[in-house]
Amino acid sequence: MARGGLSKMTVNFKGREETLEDIFSSKPIPVTKMTKIIWGVIKKHKLLKK
Repeated sequence: MARGGLSKMTVNFKGREETLEDIFSSKPIPVTKMTKIIWGVIKKHKLLKK
């Protein structure tokens, strides 16, 4: 049973205009870098809600 933490947080991308190619570029990248980029976008645009 979850007590809280990340299970109560949501990320809302509604209304965002960027495509995946805009965010990641058209070159192949490793999954670890992709994860860092995604979290950077989430933090920059304050998309994380509790």
